[in-house]
Amino acid sequence: MPAYVHFNLRVIDTTKQEALAPRFQAALQEAGGRILHFGHVAQVLEGDAVPLPIAGVFEFPTLDQALAFYNSEKYAPIKAERQEAQQARMFVVESG
Repeated sequence: MPAYVHFNLRVIDTTKQEALAPRFQAALQEAGGRILHFGHVAQVLEGDAVPLPIAGVFEFPTLDQALAFYNSEKYAPIKAERQEAQQARMFVVESG
């Protein structure tokens, strides 16, 4: 069953973001994930929470693969750099 990692972020260090993006994309693909969409939040339709300016979704074949990627040794240094480059909110949803 597919799993989807939803994210909402704000870039806080453009230089670091640009440097890590290709490595993140390569690691994501190697782990079986893919970017479904990525873009600027156009408008809040419901709710009181103010979103960060960028949102998107990554897809993985299974929840186990999504979690394995997020917790992997390969992703750990990229995650640390990403956390310096972005303010982010993430959660994973299993399709079903």
